[in-house]
Amino acid sequence: MTSSPIRVAVVVPCFNEAAAVAKVVADFRSALPMAEVYVYDNNSSDNTIEVAHAAGAQVRCERHQGKGHVVRRMFADVEADIYVLVDGDATYDAASAPLMIERLIADRLDMVVAHRVDQAEVAYRPGHRTGNWLLTRCLASVFGQGFEDILSGYRVFSRRFVKSFPVLSDGFEIETELSVHALELAMPVLEIKTPYYARPEGSFSKLNTWRDGFRILGTIVKLYRSEKPLQFFSAVALMLAAVSVILAIPIVITYAEEGLVPRFPTAGLSVGIMLVAVMALFAGLVLDTVSRGRREAKLLRYLAEPWLSL
Repeated sequence: MTSSPIRVAVVVPCFNEAAAVAKVVADFRSALPMAEVYVYDNNSSDNTIEVAHAAGAQVRCERHQGKGHVVRRMFADVEADIYVLVDGDATYDAASAPLMIERLIADRLDMVVAHRVDQAEVAYRPGHRTGNWLLTRCLASVFGQGFEDILSGYRVFSRRFVKSFPVLSDGFEIETELSVHALELAMPVLEIKTPYYARPEGSFSKLNTWRDGFRILGTIVKLYRSEKPLQFFSAVALMLAAVSVILAIPIVITYAEEGLVPRFPTAGLSVGIMLVAVMALFAGLVLDTVSRGRREAKLLRYLAEPWLSL
């Protein structure tokens, strides 16, 4: 570890959070007096920028709409050793940040995730809670068990995580992408249970349970296809082969009994589906080699970045 002071940056994505951002900035400046607090405004139509300035934060703007775009800009612009990413809605517990940073440093981790424990019934809507549970189970079935709260917007990162993470998502799928990046490279990570509070009066959730839930599910499927193509396309090939065999069974039985093939269109369809199944399998084999090379490149980039800047 370096003997020079560790630089900590609190980065806060905001969109129309004037009712909450002052509290967020004040709480984190109090909990982490050594940290620089950056608020990134994402085209707010209220006075979020003015409120954040008045609270003592460094305010920057990202014109491309969506949380993923904001996080991409944050990670590219801000230079620090440890990054604290927290939503600007005043629902997360700033007092937990020192412990999260302490565990990150003590165990040389790359990410510590705040596992939300709601402190009020209205803090965590039932639809969001159920959706988070389903998506977490779905992610675990594909990439392995690693997290209990993949949609948490409160995380602490090492420098090498931030500077090696290729942000591809545009919106609220960013939390899923962060989790998959850590799981795919087998990074040392940890979840810590932290309080989760109701939004202050005047602050409203930007997350739509159904729309964003399906977008996150779609992101999991796309990441499954790109990161584990052999498994993905093998499953597709297996399903197509099963359909082909089911279509062929009556034709084979009729041929065995009567020596005739009465349904040529069905026979042709069965053969065609089986050919597509074989093509899907070979596509998975080829893309698996490509995916392995890409994963090795990401791992080398990750290892090339110091855990703390020296």
